[in-house]
Amino acid sequence: MTRTSPPTGPAAGPRRLKASRTAARRLAASWRLGAGAAAAALLAAVCPATAVAAPDAAPVPRLTWEEKCADGFECATARVPLDYHDPHGAGIDLSVIRHPADDQAHRIGSLFYNPGGPAAPGLVALPKMLGQFPEDVRKRFDIVSFDPRGTGASAPVQCFDNPADEQALLAGTAAGYPEGADQQKAWADAYQRLARQCAARNPALLPHISTANVARDMDLLRRAVGDRRLTYLGTSYGSYLGATYANLFPGRVRAMVLDSAPDPVAWSTGHGGQAATTGALLRNGSDVAAGRVLDAFLDQCAQVGPPACAFSAGTAAATRARYGELLQRLRTRPVAVDGMTFPAGSALEATIPSLYATNTVPGLPDTGWSRLGTTLQALWAATEAPATPTTPLPPVFHQPPDQALAVACSDSANPPARADYRALAAFARARSGEAGPYFAWADERCADWPARDRDRYDGPWNRPTARPILVVANTGDPAMPYEGSRAMARSLARAELLTVGGYGHTVLANPSGCAARHEARYLIDGVLPTPGTVCAPTQPPFSG
Repeated sequence: MTRTSPPTGPAAGPRRLKASRTAARRLAASWRLGAGAAAAALLAAVCPATAVAAPDAAPVPRLTWEEKCADGFECATARVPLDYHDPHGAGIDLSVIRHPADDQAHRIGSLFYNPGGPAAPGLVALPKMLGQFPEDVRKRFDIVSFDPRGTGASAPVQCFDNPADEQALLAGTAAGYPEGADQQKAWADAYQRLARQCAARNPALLPHISTANVARDMDLLRRAVGDRRLTYLGTSYGSYLGATYANLFPGRVRAMVLDSAPDPVAWSTGHGGQAATTGALLRNGSDVAAGRVLDAFLDQCAQVGPPACAFSAGTAAATRARYGELLQRLRTRPVAVDGMTFPAGSALEATIPSLYATNTVPGLPDTGWSRLGTTLQALWAATEAPATPTTPLPPVFHQPPDQALAVACSDSANPPARADYRALAAFARARSGEAGPYFAWADERCADWPARDRDRYDGPWNRPTARPILVVANTGDPAMPYEGSRAMARSLARAELLTVGGYGHTVLANPSGCAARHEARYLIDGVLPTPGTVCAPTQPPFSG
């Protein structure tokens, strides 16, 4: 059966550790903000911005929906221009997915959803996260997502014939981040070679992967589903995509929820001359956010104790000390668990994305802070030495970063390769603890990226939109600090900030019934919460 949308119109040991690795894999598939891919997905590089033709000049895709994808979903393909300067020239195909409104008789229109990343595939994320959307929103909207250009099934960036070849290139890099001159040189050399390989394999595609071009694609898709204005929910990096759309097409905003946002100036160009000396993640304060929430996890782990948190050492001070001792032990003596080698960097890569969901997320059953406690305790108790000290981590913790880098390196300014990344890592460690260097060296991955998108968007961020925008954020977000969401709300011309006093990355993945009610009322009726509203999470950490 097919449907066609009108092109225009209105409208506690190895077994537990293995389960934790499965959780990380599922998180990475849904948000693309986990482990090595998490940091890589948030990188940036220097590139100029120029004017570009509006999508109105491009043909509107005709979407033929087919019920052959995930159960209850429909999928289609949309043809969009590769280069919006040449809207009738070469095109690329985007893979699109939707879940029809449960109450078709009272359907309002389509709600577009981007799960973040960048480079998170919507075709994977939407089926996993659909149940997190407020019930009234699922009733009244077709929920639509897509794999952004260059990712997933939408003209993907492919730098190698075989993913194993990319893994072989990165196998010589340290897990998590490099320590010492030899590891740091190997890191920089490997990502320089990766950049060159990607440029050689994708010469036509890489210069057109910016967030601004994804926003232009989304405007064509809005027209393709027949909506006069855009209704949108974006989480994490998806909030930056939403802000970009709102400033490129301010008159076309119907309602927009930006969940867990960066400071748009810090993310894109930095304030003043920051871009020449400080990478995008450090400008955004992602290291500070991760360090704060890691400390909160260890403190609460101690408070709840076993069995809720297996890594508890009885007191907050003792549990923090145990984590530091674990990393120090793994630096000098990696362990093997389930045939895998775990140096300190691997433990850190396991820790950071596991902070994102405080409790089990439906559809992602092995998530939550309790699971992280089990993972860390398994590493603490492990005694087996690895067969070889160089056994690389599998992609679950050290994911190929090419698609995420293709977007991020086109969007934000990063210091060049000649910058002193060792000093940046030391600075990050001083202010953020063990998590700091992880983010500083993640920024370095874009230092040699060769492609620049001339059509990226750098602001201004305060163009008045047709309707006001709702920004929502957890105060204890470990990836996008709460301060970034406050800066986003201040930067936008018409926006209100809804605060949730809880932990975890994105309110969608860490539910608050209070926030969900406000979001539903805003998306359906356009009613914003009262300024200064603060909600509580539905469940505290370690409770589900």
